[in-house]
Amino acid sequence: MSDYITVAIDGMGGDNGALEMVKGAVNAVNEHDNVKVIICGDEETINTELAKYEYADYKIEVVPTTEEVEVDASPVMEIRQKKDSSMVVAMKLVKEGRASGFVSAGSSGAILVGGQLLVGRMKGVQRAPLAPLVPNTEGISLLIDAGANMDAKPEHLVQYAQMGSIYMEKIVGIKNPRVGIVNVGVEEHKGNKLVKETFPLLKELDDINFIGSVEPRDVPHGACDVIVCDAFVGNALLKVQEGLASALVHMIKDSIMKSTRTKIGGALVKPAIKDVMKLFDTSEYGGAPLLGLDGLVVKIHGNATHKEMKNAILQCVDFTEKKVNDQIRESIQKTVNKDK
Repeated sequence: MSDYITVAIDGMGGDNGALEMVKGAVNAVNEHDNVKVIICGDEETINTELAKYEYADYKIEVVPTTEEVEVDASPVMEIRQKKDSSMVVAMKLVKEGRASGFVSAGSSGAILVGGQLLVGRMKGVQRAPLAPLVPNTEGISLLIDAGANMDAKPEHLVQYAQMGSIYMEKIVGIKNPRVGIVNVGVEEHKGNKLVKETFPLLKELDDINFIGSVEPRDVPHGACDVIVCDAFVGNALLKVQEGLASALVHMIKDSIMKSTRTKIGGALVKPAIKDVMKLFDTSEYGGAPLLGLDGLVVKIHGNATHKEMKNAILQCVDFTEKKVNDQIRESIQKTVNKDK
């Protein structure tokens, strides 16, 4: 039993609550031999859902809680006051070392606050960025930071580049990933104060493959593997891309249904369209990790289904098996010692 990688999940978070979270946990333990899941939440609700499935009892544990973190409330107050909430209890399991990772579809703000306050940043890390994988025409890229730290400094972006490079190499398998900083042009002299001050610092790093500036329009075409930016830019970039993908789907469907001829044409290209849309299905990639913490915290979409939860749990297993945190810690400490 001690050899299992344990992942704690918020069983009550998200739009779908225990219904999808429990199913995702069951699918994860049934699919992977080396994972155990601790589900935190209302005991009766969770056990009712678990009763619907077959799984090895020793691979799922239920930790009863009496409170839930509200999406519309102050994240800081919810984390500090609701000590018996499913989110807080699950995060504390990571802090105490009883779980290697944590997954939740709950309040983004509360997850970010809880990650910082409860799990805590590793020594030397100044800010913990949110880093989702985003699809492009060549495959996938890591967007870092996508919403955790709105007011970043150059030294923060430098650490984002280091952490993102390690994640892409070890988890995604891209050797020597290309790192780019989001800018309004590709020329080195362009950009705001933050970009101009960060650019030369990234050029000096010998442990990343920095290729320079990338424009937002080139991101969907796979301009780089690690997309570095502050959280304001990253969150806007992420939401525009998600919104555009959704809009294109609706436009294509409307065009196909206009006439008999377009319906016939649509039927012929339907398999190809489905293949393309699968690339934009973010649930395939698991969740967005909050990198640089002493344990792994993963945020999945508020409307996440069992598929996204399962993939996020397995993402935590992969992260742990490949010792990503140890490598991030080593890289950050090397830079800190160099700057002394």
